[in-house]
Amino acid sequence: MKIPEVTDTRTTEQNSLMWALLNDIASQVKWPVDGKEQLISPDDWKHIMTAGLRKNQRVAAGIEGGFVILGQYTHKMKKAEMAELIELIQAFGAEKSVVWSDQ
Repeated sequence: MKIPEVTDTRTTEQNSLMWALLNDIASQVKWPVDGKEQLISPDDWKHIMTAGLRKNQRVAAGIEGGFVILGQYTHKMKKAEMAELIELIQAFGAEKSVVWSDQ
């Protein structure tokens, strides 16, 4: 009999909070993309934040030119790591004066 593998991956609540925070940032903070300050999607913010969590960014060449930031997949994160990401997002939002929605 195989013993099921126990994983301590992120919770549904952590995932929901992360997306609520990213949505708030996406609707309020402009970021330089292609040399222009603009609002970007929550998905784009997730890539920026996950790369920031690692204290470095991996950059790949795009197929048709340009560059792509490679972040980490959040679905593989452990609870503690997800908590760190949420803290990073909240600190960034506070620095940018983001008004948080009711979470």
